[in-house]
Amino acid sequence: MRTCIVWIAGCLVVPLTTTLAMANGWNMPVGVTDVSREIHSLHMTIFWICVVIGVLVFGVMFYSLFRFRHSKGVKASHFHEHTLVEVIWTAIPLLILVGMAVPATATLKKMYDPADADLDVMIIGQQWRWRYEYLGEDVAFTSNLGTPRETVRGEGERGEHYLREVDEPLVLPVDRKVRFLMTSDDVIHSWWVPDLAVKQDTIPGFVNENWVRINEPGVYRGQCAELCGIDHGFMPIVVHAMEEEAFDEWLAERKEAAAQEASGVDREWGLEELMARGEESYNAVCASCHQPDGGGNAPAFPALAGNQALMEERERHVETVINGVSGAAMPAFRNTLSPVEIAAVITYERNAWGNETGDVIQPSDIAERLAD
Repeated sequence: MRTCIVWIAGCLVVPLTTTLAMANGWNMPVGVTDVSREIHSLHMTIFWICVVIGVLVFGVMFYSLFRFRHSKGVKASHFHEHTLVEVIWTAIPLLILVGMAVPATATLKKMYDPADADLDVMIIGQQWRWRYEYLGEDVAFTSNLGTPRETVRGEGERGEHYLREVDEPLVLPVDRKVRFLMTSDDVIHSWWVPDLAVKQDTIPGFVNENWVRINEPGVYRGQCAELCGIDHGFMPIVVHAMEEEAFDEWLAERKEAAAQEASGVDREWGLEELMARGEESYNAVCASCHQPDGGGNAPAFPALAGNQALMEERERHVETVINGVSGAAMPAFRNTLSPVEIAAVITYERNAWGNETGDVIQPSDIAERLAD
C-alpha cells in the first residue's frame, strides 16, 4: 500500500511542480513574435510528451516493483528475444520522434528564412559592446552598458535594470521583417534576446543571418550568451520596438545627426569642446578597461594617467587608438568610433588626470589617416 501511495504521489508531483515552475517565470517566455510563439508551443508540446512518458515509465516501474516484489514470493521470469516486445519498444519511440520532428522541422524552416526583409541591420560584437549598422541608411552607433561603473563597484544604488541597460538601444519597427547580419571584430559573442526568440553567435570572419518581425511595441532585453572575456557580464542588449511611423521619424533624426557628425570633421574644434566630447566617449568605450580615472588594470590595460612614455609619443598614441595593438587586448577603433570621437578621445586622454600636454587632435587629421 505504501508503494502505491508513493507511485500515485509521484504521478501528481511532476505536473504540479511543472505548473509552479511556469507560474514563477522559470519557463521559456512566450515572446512577441510569431516564431517565438511557435517555438514556445513546440517546447510545451514536447515537454508534455516527456512528462507523459516519464509518468508512464515510472508508473509501470513502481507498479512492477510493488506487484511482483520478492517478499510476496514472486519469482522472476527469464525470457529473451521476445519479438513482439522488441517491435513495440522500437515502434513506439519511432512514432514519438516522428511526431516531434514534423512540427519542429516546420518551425526551423521559418527560423532560418531571412528572405524578403524590409530592413537590414548589421550587428557586430565587440569586447565588450555591440555595434549596430542600419545598412543602406547611413546610420550606425555603438551600444554600451548604461549602468554607471560606480554602481557596478557597489558605490551607487542598483536600479530595476541593473546591468541590463544601455546608452543606445537597438531601435526596430514593429510589423516589418528585419534581417540581422551578425559578425564580430574580435572573439565569439552571442546576441540573445529571449522575447524575440533570437540567439545567434557572432563569429570573427563569418557573417551569420537571423531575422525578426516584432508584433508588439515595447522594450525587450537580452545579453551576450557566450563567455567572451573579462566583461562578458557587461554586454547587455536592449531592443526598443516602435510603431512604424515613430521608427521612420527616429531614423530620419538619426540620419540628420549622422550628417551633422560628418560635417563636424571639416571644422576646427577647440580644446574644451573636444575634452567634453572625449570624456563622454572615453567613459562609454574605454573606461571599462583603463578605468574612469585612467589608472588602468595592469598588465593587460596600462595606465593612461601619468603615462609619460605615451604622452611623449603622440603619433604612437594616435596609431594605437585607430588600429589597436596586434596580439593584445587593445582593439582597433577605426570602425567603431567616428573621426570626431577618435580625435576627442585622444585629446581627452592627453589632457586629463594631470597629463596636461595641451595637444589638440583635430577630426580632420583623423579622417585623413582613416582614408589612407
